[in-house]
Amino acid sequence: KKYGLTTKVNFFPAGQMARDVSKIVGQAASGVPPEWDLAVVTDAHHATLWLKKLHQTFDYASLGVDSRAIDYDKGTITIASQIVLPAYNTKVLPPADVLKRWEDLLDPKWKGGKLGVPDSTHHLARLATGAWGEKKTLEFVKALAMQQPMLGPLGTLTSRLQLGEILIAVTLHDGFINRAKKAGAPLEFAKDIEPVISPALQVGLLKGARHPNAGYLFAAFLMTPEAQVIWEKYTGQGSAFVPGTSAYNFFKGRKVLYMTQDQATVVDRLAREYGRILGFGN
Repeated sequence: KKYGLTTKVNFFPAGQMARDVSKIVGQAASGVPPEWDLAVVTDAHHATLWLKKLHQTFDYASLGVDSRAIDYDKGTITIASQIVLPAYNTKVLPPADVLKRWEDLLDPKWKGGKLGVPDSTHHLARLATGAWGEKKTLEFVKALAMQQPMLGPLGTLTSRLQLGEILIAVTLHDGFINRAKKAGAPLEFAKDIEPVISPALQVGLLKGARHPNAGYLFAAFLMTPEAQVIWEKYTGQGSAFVPGTSAYNFFKGRKVLYMTQDQATVVDRLAREYGRILGFGN
């Protein structure tokens, strides 16, 4: 309606982002066109596609997209800026115990399965790209492993947090917090902690896409205020680069870590290293 077109858009929910990206890479290696025109995955997953040169680039700024939201050599747009912080159950954790700093996670009182660490170790790897640097972050991750945390996927740890089986999720993103709140679960971020980690949910047109022009236009549309309202309605997340969204408002006055394309390979390397240290294996 916005552009006076009759284009039909088909939506395919991601089963598992890493698996879907591997499928795209495998199809490209075999000379098979991708099943989808656009891929909406995190910036960490888009890094794989970027390194494999599997994006079709476009001057999205010419369609009104904020240049700060455009990444990977004009191959992707940040349509949602996730909020990642430690989280807790307000009915289980006393107010006096709510964390004020990332380093508070290393307090001995949290040792022995009271913390939950998700397999999204790229969250912690992003701390190394900011003021902390690699040395401090490595020491932090090693000390965190000594706390003997529970390990698991984000969804599993969210359930454990709701049930009181863990007291703190070391990192959780706002998608899980929002869904839990809608279901009546009293989960909350430790909002005093800085920096806030902000992985990006990005859209990018895939190399060999069957409908490139429609794909470019739809990708840009997702950054319009009206599209962001719809996206937030169903996901609870919005882009930090569109005024009025929840992310835009939350990040005001806060120190935020965004990953740039130049940091992608470092974050990937450190995420693997931290995963081994924490006990996730290879």
